[in-house]
This record gives sequence, C-alpha cells and structure tokens, in this order.
Amino acid sequence: MRLSKLLLGMTALILSTPVQAGGGGPVTVQKAPNATFRNPVLDENFPDPGLLRVGQTYHAYSTNSANANVPHAVSRDLVRWEVVGDAMPVLPPWVKGGRTWAPEVTQIGKTFALYFTAQDDASGRQCIGVATAASPAGPFKDSSSKPLICQLAEGGSIDASPFQDADGKRYLLWKNDGNCCNQATNLYLQPLSADGLKLTGKASPLIQNFALWEGNVIEAPTLYQAGGVYYLLYSAGPYDSGLYAVGYATASRVTGPYKKAAENPILVSKGQVAGPGHQTVVTDGAGHTWLAYHAWTAERTSDAVGGYRSLRLDPVTFSGGRVRVAGPTLTPQRAPTP
Repeated sequence: MRLSKLLLGMTALILSTPVQAGGGGPVTVQKAPNATFRNPVLDENFPDPGLLRVGQTYHAYSTNSANANVPHAVSRDLVRWEVVGDAMPVLPPWVKGGRTWAPEVTQIGKTFALYFTAQDDASGRQCIGVATAASPAGPFKDSSSKPLICQLAEGGSIDASPFQDADGKRYLLWKNDGNCCNQATNLYLQPLSADGLKLTGKASPLIQNFALWEGNVIEAPTLYQAGGVYYLLYSAGPYDSGLYAVGYATASRVTGPYKKAAENPILVSKGQVAGPGHQTVVTDGAGHTWLAYHAWTAERTSDAVGGYRSLRLDPVTFSGGRVRVAGPTLTPQRAPTP
C-alpha cells in the first residue's frame, strides 16, 4: 500500500514538472480534460445557438450582441468555450442592423454557408439570408440585394436551419414569423441547390402550432435522422418566460407527414433553469449526441431585469421514434468526448 502511494506521488510529480525538450524552454505536460462538467458551459448571453464541428474544433454562433452581428465562440471539448469575435462583421445591402438572429453554419465542400435572420430594410420584416466564407470563423459575406426567404404575407421568415439527408441532398428548414402579427406559425422545409445558396422545388409545411403548451408560436426547427426516422425538434411558447420549452415530431420521410410526440414538451423549465430552448444537435468525438440550447436563470427571464440566455449542454438520444433528453441539468455530469 505504501509503495503504491509512493508511485502515485512520483507520477503526479513527473506530470506536473516542466521538462526540457530539445534544449528549448520548459514544456509543461498538459492535464487530461475534465471528466465531468456542469451547466452552463458558456455563462454569458449567447442566445439561439448554432453549433458546428470542423476538424477538432467546435464552433458556436449566436444571435447578435452589442458587440457583434454574429457572435462566434470556439471550443475543443464542447465544455470550455471562448468567444473570439464577429463571424459576419459587415451586413449585406438588404439588412437593417440590430436584429441579426439565430445563425447556423454548414460546410459544403471547402465553403462554409451561414444562414441567418435579419431585418429586411425594405419591408421591416425579419427575413432569411445566406452568407459564405472560406473559414468557419468567417468573415461571412452576403452581397445579395434581397433575402433568400421572406414570406411577407405570413409575417416574415426566421430561424433557418440546414439539413443534409443520408443521400446527400440538402434542405433548409425555417418558420414563418406569424406570431408577429396574429397569424399561425408553420415550420417549413425546402430543397437547396448543391451549393446551398438557392432554394429549389417547393416548400413543404411540416407542422403548425396547435397544442396548448405551444401557445402562439413554434420555432427553431432542428432535423435529425437516425434509424430510418426523421426527428423534428422545435421550441415553442413565449421565449422570455419559463413557459418556453422543446418538443419534437417524427416522420418516415423527410417531407413528412410529421406526427407530434404525445410526451411533448420534453425539455422544460426546472429549478433555476428557465425557458430552455432554441436547441441544436451536436455529436462529440465518440459519436454521442448532445443537445445544445440556451436558457435563462429563474426569475430573470428578460434583459430588463438583468437576465441573459446562457449556452447549455445535455445528452440526447434518438431511438425507436423517441427522443430523450437528460436535462436541463445544473449538477455535475460526465463530459463529452473531444
């Protein structure tokens, strides 16, 4: 027993002591990643997160802040994040600044496409655009004179989310902004061109708000396919309250018909976590799926009272037509595999 303790102590000393390498300066052995983590993983305002993994780095993008049109953060392990700048410092000609929402990025070959919501200067409505860059860090640029999608008769269009099916075909999901003007809200899906910059075919309405818990809005669509089932996750309810939550619907074809789950909503306010939502699915280095989302702290569900929506992460599984989320959590849990 004493020998074991001695060996452990010597090992710890070796791992923590700087060593010389090739006659250069001291080199410190890196500590192993934390085995556990606790939410939030980014404890500052980072609403409507969209996540993308490129190589060994995770990239996250959020709704605009006072300092950036598209705040951009990076992480090597999904747990420790650093906000590094503005992914789209210059807005396109059709945009009026200040309302750049819900960005999501996808990689298409060597190009990265950023789908975003912004205020259309001509109509005043929120509409969807697409910008491109050679790097996930940007700078993303859109030189278009008009939005990619702008359903003016339905209140506008927001919350674009790209999806690539198993056969390689690309699609874009979004919602019409009907809740801005006493209209119903629908989630739509439409095929994209191979470069992701144009819509093709026809838009398919997938689901509409009608459940009591959804109130007058469904939004933030996320599509994930596993085991021959398409899982359509979405958020619903007033975003600036503890009523905001996440539900899902399923289908056997990408265009539907989709059926809402009987157990909805599946991610709701709990304890000090209020209004979890605007979710996205990310896969870690071991192939495990995680749900990234934002949430308020209880009793601080608006900017007016000092509230902010921080970035959070919990395990999610897709199996047999059901989605299970282990959250929202505040207690320590096993960390993702980088």
